Amino acid sequence: MTTLDVHVIGGIDTHKDTHHASVITDSGQLLGDRGFPATAKGHRDLLGWVASFGIIDAIGAEGTSSYGSSLTRVLTGAGVLVIEVNHPNRQARHRDGKSDQLDSEQAARAVLAGTATASPKTKDGPVEVIRMLRVARSTAVKARTQAMNALHAILVGAPDELHDELIQLRARTLISRCARLRPETADLSSLLGDPDRMLLAAAKTALRDLALRWQSLDTETKKLTRQITELLEEVAPELTALYGVGPEVAGQLLITAGDNADRIPNERAFAKLCGVAPQPASSGKTTGRHRLSRGGDRAANSALYIVAVTRMRRHPPTLAYIERRTAEGLSRREILRCLKRYIAREVFAALPSPTANSTGTVAA
Repeated sequence: MTTLDVHVIGGIDTHKDTHHASVITDSGQLLGDRGFPATAKGHRDLLGWVASFGIIDAIGAEGTSSYGSSLTRVLTGAGVLVIEVNHPNRQARHRDGKSDQLDSEQAARAVLAGTATASPKTKDGPVEVIRMLRVARSTAVKARTQAMNALHAILVGAPDELHDELIQLRARTLISRCARLRPETADLSSLLGDPDRMLLAAAKTALRDLALRWQSLDTETKKLTRQITELLEEVAPELTALYGVGPEVAGQLLITAGDNADRIPNERAFAKLCGVAPQPASSGKTTGRHRLSRGGDRAANSALYIVAVTRMRRHPPTLAYIERRTAEGLSRREILRCLKRYIAREVFAALPSPTANSTGTVAA
């Protein structure tokens, strides 16, 4: 039998610097395993090596959204079916051990057994651009908050003449005043003989630098927010038009769905992905019971929670729904779970079509 007659399945364990691949036949026979560098050439060599064993039915890969994202783009670009594989559970690793070779082989066998079926995100469209900008924005927001906290910490212990002048000012006024502070000298060592003057100069220097840092980060945050909002309005106008869905929420929900939202077959699958699908919890004489899902994308779950809470405050249809379900005996927590499930259905219907182009319109 030639390699043209053999159908094979690949498995890949991805890492920062290297990827380890294994190949099995469609009957489960292990044909080989090998490591490759995580570079453009390494990706091409890996694909060629797997193809040398026969016709590739599919390749299962771990970390398709992190270390394996570039490799996934190469494989899908070559027309290979890539399946996203979760890390082996603790029981499997305790039983079989842990190594790159074993993990890559288990990835291939998960595809063969049908336990791994998810399609990876393509990460090559406008949603990936939004994700990158949101990462930059979130780090800028955190750093801006840290700068403000540090400024307040220094101000609390600053000399009285500086403390009394600034402590009652509101945030932006405080930042503006601190940015205009002028220390007596930049050479603090020259003031070693006068502790009071040295302390005042040091406090002014620290407050000024922190204020300038805050202003720079604030400008960066506003610029990134504007870019993200403009992209969202072009890519997903129906999503941003939903009540309670702002740029932050819309961005997270788009990232959860990915550029290839067609990988999610229906709104039930999307609800499960977001962790808002009720899970059966019946046993013995207890039937018809359901509980909250603790799985799914927790960031998406949090985004749906924000929308639900916003609607529960001032959205007339939601207020009417709450009144009706409360009269039926449901608790606020149960009502909130139901609302998140309904909102997930709305969001799924408002997701951009995978065939939409960069302007948000459907391509001919």
